[in-house]
Amino acid sequence: MKTYKTTLHEMKPFLMLWGTQAFSALGSAMTSYALVIWSYTQKQSALMTSLLMVCSYAPYVIFSIFAGALSDRWNKKATMLVCDTVAAVSTVVMLVLMKQQTLQVGHLYLINIVNGLMNTVQQPASEVAVTRILPPKYYQKVGGMRYLANALNSILTPIIATAVLGIAGMDAVIAFDLFTFGAAFMTLAFGIQIPEETEEAPGNESLLISAGKGIAYLRTEKGIFGLILFLAAINLVASIYDAALPAMMLSRKGGSQTAMGLVNAVIGAATLLGSILASVLPKPKSR
Repeated sequence: MKTYKTTLHEMKPFLMLWGTQAFSALGSAMTSYALVIWSYTQKQSALMTSLLMVCSYAPYVIFSIFAGALSDRWNKKATMLVCDTVAAVSTVVMLVLMKQQTLQVGHLYLINIVNGLMNTVQQPASEVAVTRILPPKYYQKVGGMRYLANALNSILTPIIATAVLGIAGMDAVIAFDLFTFGAAFMTLAFGIQIPEETEEAPGNESLLISAGKGIAYLRTEKGIFGLILFLAAINLVASIYDAALPAMMLSRKGGSQTAMGLVNAVIGAATLLGSILASVLPKPKSR
């Protein structure tokens, strides 16, 4: 019992951050899911829904090499709060345009680019923040927990988004997204302290030099570089499937939002199983 209480005390800041950020991610995922359905019903174009994904991921591909260097220079907590706020503002803008019946697919492309850029900057700050509030002995466990949250969101997003969209419409989906943002923002702003290391990136070092050091490190660490290439290949194949799935499910005979939701829920269940295994299996031995 004492060990359990000690573990819970040591992990409390992470659990607060993990829970509220996962809740916020659910709201964001529901909005993205509903927007894919909305955009396809507007133009019946698979290319259009695919471009929504491209606009989300393009900022990550282009700017991720600099995101880590920027994260080293900036306050981690402030970075996360600002990125979340900008993403929430873009959602509010989308809601206003929708209420005015002036929302176009082009607006969604621009909003996805902004949100993708915010996610690109926020992700490395979030990763570093976890290491600042958590003892190293829990790293493997929390890695599994974070994948567990992603898997649960993959299951819940299509189910909840489809139900809310069908019953209350797009306004309710966006309102839920903003509510989850508020919960995550308030918890991070007032409930979690993220220590800042005293040794940060030199202020007189240019961003290009900082990014170059990261590339040089990957060149010396062949194992990490190989893992990145392997994951890139997997994501390439998976992205092709993800881009084609909504149009295929919504356009085929007998296809519907419900059928699409069930397919995505099954995919999420498989991810959930893998996340549970990663959380409960013992730490692998160093080679």
